Amino acid sequence: MPKLPPLTQAFMLACVALFCLQILWPALGLWLALFPLQSPYFLPWQVVSYAFLHGDVLHLFFNMLGLWMFGSEIETVFGPRRYAQLLGASILSAAAAQLLFTALAGVNAPTVGASGALFGLLLTYALLFPNRVIMPLFPPIPMKAKVFVAVFGAMELFFGLTGGLGIAHFAHLGGMVGAYGLMRHWRGGRR
Repeated sequence: MPKLPPLTQAFMLACVALFCLQILWPALGLWLALFPLQSPYFLPWQVVSYAFLHGDVLHLFFNMLGLWMFGSEIETVFGPRRYAQLLGASILSAAAAQLLFTALAGVNAPTVGASGALFGLLLTYALLFPNRVIMPLFPPIPMKAKVFVAVFGAMELFFGLTGGLGIAHFAHLGGMVGAYGLMRHWRGGRR
């Protein structure tokens, strides 16, 4: 199991701390959750702050598990500066995708969670280690990282287009797009 490098640890601690604070002060969500642009509750800093809030304990647990599993190794490879840039790009592009989706679909619900950042990390992991075998929790079938990410990306697109389960599927895809764009930039546009 990977060790917990400093930036991943700080991000996880911030998410847990804000989750606890959110339980004590539920109105915190009005300030930090990502509200649609057409909402009177939208505030500019929400394009970053939403990633530190979570809807429930399971949402928090699975996002923190993914950050630990994938983010720890990526931070070790990239170092804290590039890793912070990757997280930032994924968080911002996930927010942009979700804001676009909510504007086009007329949805008025807020968005919370580090899932967009996590999906950016998943894509980055598959680009760095495409043939590494991953054993996902659901389904528990070993698969190469590149297959795992392709399957999850296709599922997100399918569920996003079919309106699945009140989850911000387009934010997840947006996080992947942001990570991919930054990786391409770092590689000078090469594949």
